[in-house]
Amino acid sequence: MKQEYDIKRELKRLASIRGAGTELISIYVPPDFQISEEIAKLRDEHSQSSNIKSKTTKLNVQGAIEKIIQYLKLYNKPPKNGIAVFCGNISKEQAKTDIELFSIEPPQPIKANIYRCDSSFLIEPIESMMEAKDMYVLLVMDGRDATIATLKGTGITVEKTLRSFAHAKVHKGGQSAARYTRAIEESISDYYKEISSSINDVFKKYDFKIKGLVVGGPGPAKENFVRENELNYQVKVVGVFDTGYTDEHTGMNELLDKAKDLLSEQAVMGERRLMERFLKELSKNGLATYGYDNVKKALDANAVDKLLISEDIELRKVHYKCGSCGFEITRIEEGNSRLEKHDCGGNFEIVEQSDPVEELLEKADKQGVETTFISSEGQYGQELILGFKGIAALLKYRP
Repeated sequence: MKQEYDIKRELKRLASIRGAGTELISIYVPPDFQISEEIAKLRDEHSQSSNIKSKTTKLNVQGAIEKIIQYLKLYNKPPKNGIAVFCGNISKEQAKTDIELFSIEPPQPIKANIYRCDSSFLIEPIESMMEAKDMYVLLVMDGRDATIATLKGTGITVEKTLRSFAHAKVHKGGQSAARYTRAIEESISDYYKEISSSINDVFKKYDFKIKGLVVGGPGPAKENFVRENELNYQVKVVGVFDTGYTDEHTGMNELLDKAKDLLSEQAVMGERRLMERFLKELSKNGLATYGYDNVKKALDANAVDKLLISEDIELRKVHYKCGSCGFEITRIEEGNSRLEKHDCGGNFEIVEQSDPVEELLEKADKQGVETTFISSEGQYGQELILGFKGIAALLKYRP
């Protein structure tokens, strides 16, 4: 979860940057794209940028492209999910140039090679990857074809395709009508069982950490499949939708589009259940705690069951030293707050500062503690950030 937190923090910083002109460059390199080809494209963009009328903008764009090229030369090939690079003049003073480069290895594979030069960085592709935290299985099917895929964020990965020859492989011959009908019914039932077995295997592959199954397709076959219910008891069907297709492209995208509101609601419901459990435990002085110091103490004692972090939390651990008497103090600060003067009248100087949330996430990751980032948009998210300082934990026992 530390990686997710680091990406969210970097995206927040990138979103706050604005260029004086169209001089902020964003590039997305897919995992199967050649670094040499990307560098060649950037050199071509460098050449074309000589046509920019504003001398300042031209120099800033060319400086950013040169910096990106030098950075990409450090790679023989893109990382496993590709890489996104952001570079440009971030100085707020017109007379001063400060070209900085940022890079993010996304949590899911980058699908398209992108180059954009604008007054802001293009961060939407990575933001969309971060929106959905949970994994789902998608099934699109009719009486003959079925496609099974996993969904994580916006990334769809096809796991298996199946085809039924129920009607084709059963010949009436000298059979009675009842026997012929029964043979067809049995073959359709076998088709449904094969789909169920494949879905169970996918859930097992991911240790049943998948949140649910979403089913789509034309006609009644999908409802008949769900009604037959040969799925593992741990597989929860969260929605059934009508779609016109059953293939891995059109069918899956149509199902995803129809189910997006449901999946968004499922994520919100998950957060709500956690917060309700936390508040219930807290009200009876049970297995819950909050605030950096208390949660750190619980993590140090290996007593945390689930860690809850607000998406909008802004904390710093700052170590100060008085310039006059040498007095030192370390404290956790929120927002822009800071110590200015010591009681002796001397000024405090910042010796060192770090991110205390990163420290908690590192401990949680090492202990295998499940961490959930709570959106601040809803009532419970607001309560977490305003009433409980953005950090809370459900406990296994009281340390």
